[in-house]
Amino acid sequence: MPGTRTTFDDDFDGDDLDRSVWSPHYLPAWSSRAQSAATYEVRDSCLRLSIPRDQPLWCAGDHEPPLRVSAVQSANRSGPVGSTDGQQPYREGLVVREQQDELLGWTPGPGYVEMRARAVLSPRSMVSLWMVGLEDVPERCAEICVMEVFGDAVVPGESAAVGMGLHAFRDPGVREDFAAPRLAIDVAQPHTYAVRWTDEHATFSVDGTVVRRCGGPPTYPLQLMIGVFDFPDRATPGDDTVPELVVDHVRGWTT
Repeated sequence: MPGTRTTFDDDFDGDDLDRSVWSPHYLPAWSSRAQSAATYEVRDSCLRLSIPRDQPLWCAGDHEPPLRVSAVQSANRSGPVGSTDGQQPYREGLVVREQQDELLGWTPGPGYVEMRARAVLSPRSMVSLWMVGLEDVPERCAEICVMEVFGDAVVPGESAAVGMGLHAFRDPGVREDFAAPRLAIDVAQPHTYAVRWTDEHATFSVDGTVVRRCGGPPTYPLQLMIGVFDFPDRATPGDDTVPELVVDHVRGWTT
């Protein structure tokens, strides 16, 4: 029926990811599934994404700055090898290195998404939950960033700059609208980061308190991306922190 809600709720109660929903590879078309595999565990009713020091670089020798990633995404697709038909290209002229089978795990349109999570960060790392178009049509590529926290913007135990908003990329129908307000939260403790979006607005909240509102979000299906990132060129002496994102649940609905 029109207007009926389809709900989603993953409490990570098993011993592995639900592979009908999640792919534990970060944009694998630009490298390969093997080279983009996340380091993760599902235990204690949580998804634990981490980046140990021996994890290889993502797209080594091509992506600048050097980057390591452990991420999961709720959809995946690409065109054939050698084509430019992939998701979230990071530079002009990027071509598919490994063709991807289509996965449409959970791809909400206007609705609601929340993640309850905590993070272990240092100045060289960050964590994020964002949603992007599938790029089945090139212009369907805009992003709703639900949360993004860089370790160098954290005052441990006191506050953090939490990025949220819209990135247009190549979608002419979406206006760039992103900010990182400083919130009095300890990101090492669990918090609920959420967005409710309609055809007109996206409303962002943390622990139920509205923080930002943006007009004109994308209304086509979006895939969820949840990840922890490490930037080796930001390393400082003595920093041996293993960055980690511990996700208690992901929930939401779409109409």
